Amino acid sequence: MRIFLAGGSGVVGRTLIPLLCDAGHTVVATTRTPEKTSILADLGAQPVLVDVFDEAAVRAAVQAARPDSIVHHLTDLAAGDSTTNARLRTTGTRNLVAAARAADVDNMIAASIAWIYESGPRPADEDQPLDPDNTEPRRTTIDGVRALEDSVLDLAGGIVLTLGLLYGPGTWYARDGHFGHAARAGRLQPTESVASFLHVEDAAAATAEALHWPAGVVNVVDDDPAAGTDWVPVFCTALGAPVTPATGTLHLRRPVSNRRAHRLGLTLRYPSWRQGFATL
Repeated sequence: MRIFLAGGSGVVGRTLIPLLCDAGHTVVATTRTPEKTSILADLGAQPVLVDVFDEAAVRAAVQAARPDSIVHHLTDLAAGDSTTNARLRTTGTRNLVAAARAADVDNMIAASIAWIYESGPRPADEDQPLDPDNTEPRRTTIDGVRALEDSVLDLAGGIVLTLGLLYGPGTWYARDGHFGHAARAGRLQPTESVASFLHVEDAAAATAEALHWPAGVVNVVDDDPAAGTDWVPVFCTALGAPVTPATGTLHLRRPVSNRRAHRLGLTLRYPSWRQGFATL
């Protein structure tokens, strides 16, 4: 297959490109940073310099690539800005979908996030509504996710992967990541808020597998959702960081179910963050 990968220089994209190339696919990968085109080429992709907010440029890039499928892994994790990421999920996704229609491409896989369901004790499956929380910045995040889903699922072959909290090299949950620094500084405090994690390698592998999945929303998380009182001490210990006392309850986000993904054939190198954290 010919794959148009939007966000090829991102943390998942850099892991995904070699997987796709090794499987015999041709990958055309985008970046908006000229210095990163050589990284994409070294990984085996055909680099394309394009700004996803430039609708005409995106359409021209997709037309030139002649893809069988478009994969959307655009994020702005470096800034950690909910507004920027929401714009990528709204305007960026809309431009990619418009380009797909213009190029007669029905299949698109888009990455979303799994911490967008309303709080509750039972694991949330894909039929659960998005959190109606109107507080900022969460409201902006939820609105962006809803816009992404609406755009992608309007395609006949649109797939939305709601990914768990990414950890591993290049992520916030890494030795040199945002929460790694916070842990070593003694600022990462355990709470009862529940998280569903996913190693970056499993995120990339699931995206490659999803090329053969049916349209719809699929939660892609590991098998072990956990409260911060469970995972924070393990994370800190893995980094040689101090373990701080629990601070009580914050927003009680619910665990997320990955049953649908497993039925579709999801394979996880790290079924639990307990195994994955040990590699950090």
